[in-house]
Amino acid sequence: MSLDAQHVEEELPDLSDPLWYSGGRAEELWAFLRERAPLFRTERTTGDSFWSVLGHPLANAVLRDSETFVSSRGMRLDSPPAPTAQAAGRVLIVSDPPRHGSIRRIISSAFTPRTVRRLESTIRRTASDIVDAAVAEGECDAVQMAARLPVSVICDMLGVPREDWEHLLHQSMTAMNSGGDREIEIEANSEILAYYEHLVRLRRKDPGDDVVSALIHGEVDGVPFTDEEIILNCNALLSAGNETTRHSMVGGLLAFIRFPGEWDRLRADPGLMPTAVQEILRHASPVLHVLRTAVRDTRIGDRAVADGDKVAVWLPAVNRDATVFDDPDRFDVGREPNRHLALSAGPHFCLGSSLAVMEITVLFEELLKRVDRPELTGEPRRVRSNFIQGYETAPVTLRRRTE
Repeated sequence: MSLDAQHVEEELPDLSDPLWYSGGRAEELWAFLRERAPLFRTERTTGDSFWSVLGHPLANAVLRDSETFVSSRGMRLDSPPAPTAQAAGRVLIVSDPPRHGSIRRIISSAFTPRTVRRLESTIRRTASDIVDAAVAEGECDAVQMAARLPVSVICDMLGVPREDWEHLLHQSMTAMNSGGDREIEIEANSEILAYYEHLVRLRRKDPGDDVVSALIHGEVDGVPFTDEEIILNCNALLSAGNETTRHSMVGGLLAFIRFPGEWDRLRADPGLMPTAVQEILRHASPVLHVLRTAVRDTRIGDRAVADGDKVAVWLPAVNRDATVFDDPDRFDVGREPNRHLALSAGPHFCLGSSLAVMEITVLFEELLKRVDRPELTGEPRRVRSNFIQGYETAPVTLRRRTE
């Protein structure tokens, strides 16, 4: 797709078209639109419509106003209506306060100090293993390398026995890398859901310090979760935790390749790691948009928004807003302040944010210890999606550090 001023002025583009993101020119599009239309409405050829929010202040206001802009009617464009309706109010990501807070508290109750220590041990062991293997190989696909870490952590978090981690990792990778083959994707997802049924039965007999056990024993308004609700929440946690963290890691590695001075800077000053991780999240912004639906007539900025209107907040565009971020296209490991919205804001701020930060931190600590400087060995191929900003493949060389 081409981008030129005349085209945009005559007809604002449909940002739900995944072709804008697979071509690698989205930053140019967002910068152009933010100056001219930080909030605009799209009438789609499918007959529906939505508002696009690209400015940081407007996005922050929408995400924090959960009374006006709800998630229970879908949290992404193009979600099938029937599964969305089935999950609404039952799954964390498509529920609204006060029920959302109740589900969130039950899941959070699983993160006892002992569990957090166990998860940190899993993160460090897994990160060390995957970096060792990648360095020994010399060349690897960064996407495949990064995938193992978040899946291992989510398996541990959910209470999946260690001997089953490889099975769930294999099915997850198959579902994510089906090459567009819907049969393969559906079969892999069916295997994952069937495994969750088994896991729920297992944890009912033998509860532990994990999310599935917390959901089994949790109640909202005095009503326990059904097995279906537990399975749906497990699947949502696997998808959300895996996709966002994996693509953040890959995006961060590619950013260091594009800005090699920042790699050297972080190695020279490891104390910059906390700000570096936040910059990785901002720069990668793995979730392209989050959807909200207005449940009353309102205004966003100076525009009237009607009850029932869908509002898509384009997070990577928001995180490159030059009114909030100096030199926003630059990758700066010391950036402060960094008020990015890569993990959303308000009631739906990412539940696993601390785990995601820990995973990214440990992975890059291990890479910095072992790798001289990462380099591309081929052209990364982007995911064709209007929801996930990431890569199908990213071939890199990780030469062992000798000094």
